[in-house]
Amino acid sequence: MKESRDGIKNDRIVNSMPLILDVDDFKGDFSFDALFGNLVNELLPSFQDEENDSSEGHSSSISGNDALPNGHLRGEAAKLNAPLFPEVDKLLALFKDSYKELIDLRKQIDGRLYNLKKEVSVQDSKHCKTLGQLEKGVDGLFESFARLDSRISSVGQTAAKIGDHLQSADAQRDNASQTIELIKYLMEFNGSPGDLMELSPLFSDDSRVAEAASIAQKLRSFAEEDIGRQALGVPSVMGNATASRGLEVAVANLQDYCNELENRLLARFDAASQKRELSTMSECAKILSQFNRGTSAMQHYVATRSMFIDVEVMNADTRLVLGDQGAQPSPSNVARGLSLLYKEITDTVRKEAAMIMAVFPSPNEVMSILVQRVLEQRVSALLDKLLVRPSLVNLPPMEEGGLLLYLRMLAVAYEKTQELARDLRTVGCGDLDVEGLTESLFSAHKDEYPEHEQASLKQLYQAKLEELRAESQQISESTGTIGRSKGASVASSQLQISVTVVTEFVHWNEESLSRCTLFSSQPTTLATNVKAVFTCLLDQVSQYITEGLERARESLTEAANLRERFVLGTSVSRRVAAAAASAAEAAAAAGESSFRSFMVAVQRCGSSVAIVQQYFANSISRLLLPVDGAHAASCEEMGTAMSSAETAAYKGLQQCIETVMAEVERLLSAEQKATDYRSPDDGIAPDHRPTNACTRVVAYLSRVLESAFTALEGLNKQAFLSELGIRLHKGLLNHWQKFTFNPSGGLRLKRDITEYGEFVRSFNAPSVDEKFELLGIMANVFIVAPESLSTLFEGSPSIRKDAQRFIQLREDYKSAKLAARLSSLWQSSS
Repeated sequence: MKESRDGIKNDRIVNSMPLILDVDDFKGDFSFDALFGNLVNELLPSFQDEENDSSEGHSSSISGNDALPNGHLRGEAAKLNAPLFPEVDKLLALFKDSYKELIDLRKQIDGRLYNLKKEVSVQDSKHCKTLGQLEKGVDGLFESFARLDSRISSVGQTAAKIGDHLQSADAQRDNASQTIELIKYLMEFNGSPGDLMELSPLFSDDSRVAEAASIAQKLRSFAEEDIGRQALGVPSVMGNATASRGLEVAVANLQDYCNELENRLLARFDAASQKRELSTMSECAKILSQFNRGTSAMQHYVATRSMFIDVEVMNADTRLVLGDQGAQPSPSNVARGLSLLYKEITDTVRKEAAMIMAVFPSPNEVMSILVQRVLEQRVSALLDKLLVRPSLVNLPPMEEGGLLLYLRMLAVAYEKTQELARDLRTVGCGDLDVEGLTESLFSAHKDEYPEHEQASLKQLYQAKLEELRAESQQISESTGTIGRSKGASVASSQLQISVTVVTEFVHWNEESLSRCTLFSSQPTTLATNVKAVFTCLLDQVSQYITEGLERARESLTEAANLRERFVLGTSVSRRVAAAAASAAEAAAAAGESSFRSFMVAVQRCGSSVAIVQQYFANSISRLLLPVDGAHAASCEEMGTAMSSAETAAYKGLQQCIETVMAEVERLLSAEQKATDYRSPDDGIAPDHRPTNACTRVVAYLSRVLESAFTALEGLNKQAFLSELGIRLHKGLLNHWQKFTFNPSGGLRLKRDITEYGEFVRSFNAPSVDEKFELLGIMANVFIVAPESLSTLFEGSPSIRKDAQRFIQLREDYKSAKLAARLSSLWQSSS
């Protein structure tokens, strides 16, 4: 086509004929450049050369200034001297012809498009009509499918109902067949009573034991149920009351057969158990589970364990825990033995558990029976031998351990058995309440535990007192008659209050407290038992320290009686007076010793009470707090229990003051000379030292009160020393009323008062210090001149009454007519 078109173009150009364009030129990948090139290639060869140059990639570089729009070089145009567009006329004619042909082609195309539109419109109408018909057909098809689906569902439901009916009919047919078979077997059992010889081979075939057992159980259940309905007047399944006549024979024969079959299975089970054939045992256990849910098989298995039937096992348990026969067991040995025994029991139960899991279809029920049997038989039998409840009327002697041994054994057995219960729970015991069963083993002992605990504490206390008395008696007897007084003193010291003994009381109570905590699970029960046990401790400590203080008071009383025995009159011989003085020294020594002993008793009493209070705060109070009022009641009870000891201590301290003052008065009477306060006026310088009596008294007070400073503390110490200081002040005043004083004697008295004042200052009692300071002021009445006496009391009017008595003791009281001089002063003070 192209070649023909090119030929035509060439002819047209040569003959100056118009160009002919074809519609095909514009189809496909149309390119205007290609079309234009085809038109002008013949007329513009330079255009074709330029295209060739451009296709070669413009290998030669041409300057922009040398290029012309038509593609020719300026130099070449100049050289040819030709016009710029020589082919312009040809090209113009070519373009006009092409334009006309293009218009013709457009008209042709427009005509074709119009025809195509008309054709498309017709086809579109046909297509829409066809689509409408298709939609109607699809709707009809869907309706057909819906009717078909509904029909299929209906047919399916009908088929399902038919299937159910067929299945039900088949089941009824099977039941009817089984019923017929069961009735046939039932008639066999409904023969003569005890006649089991004419039964079907099924009931004697060992290979079909399981089937026979199942059928026998069904027959017996049916017969018993039918007989029960007849007893109630309910119509039988056979249709009338006469249908079940004679079934009693069948029930009896079935019972005999089931018993015989069960015994056979148990015998086979035992034989398999001896050979440890687990498969046979498991098979028998499954069959036996049809008889009373297998209870007989479970119980039979448990009962045939060696630990329940072998007497030697039980004897070995007793020897392991209690030791050899006749020996006294100790709690530590029993604890060790129980640990070993219970470990052995746990291991045995664990091994049996493995066997039970492999054999029985309901292992948990078997484990429950096994563990219950272990606790109720093996453990209970051992506990009955170990724990023999003692009588509260006739207590076991302390030589055999007393009640304390029983309580310790009970605590050890209870604790170890609780551990066993926890171990058995871990191994497995089914639904058995092993903890509750363990508690029931000790219920009788726990019910009487509080009474036994209190009785034990009282027994221990009485035994301790007897031990102390025996030691004291032994010491007294060992000293003999030569050292009777010294032996009595040592024996008395043995009976003194001992902090070690009180600590032992507390240790007993702590042990009892631990048992209370062990046996009492409820807070209220625990608080009640703890309170009762602590009350025993309070009673023991109160009685012990009160008796100790009373014994110390007795020594004070004996010393006082000894002093009074040697009080002599004024008219006695010198030999008697010397003997009395020696006896008085001995009485004074006894008084001083009894004073120290009582102070030691008071100190130990305070330490003992502090130990009890500390024990209450650390151990008792926290257990009483959960119960309302228990803590306050115990605190009040503790105060009440110690009141008797406080009363004894108060009386003893009063006796101590009496003892000290008696010795002070004895020393003053024996050592104070008349010349001490009325020395002769011989020109010798006065003696400024304290008198010998003052020195002796202060030395005695310093020595004897050293124990008081150590023993007493706090308010007790302050009250005692204050009372003693007041009594000393009063005693000295009364003592000095017996003497006459001159000025030098007044100076010496003032020195004595200073000595006494310095000593009592160690009492730390301001009221006592004040009294001795006033004494020092009053001593000035013996020193100053008569005319200066009135000035002494201007600053201290409160001592005028005592000063009046002192002034009367002046040596010059009468000669200086002091009564008349001071009468106005006394009248103004009164």
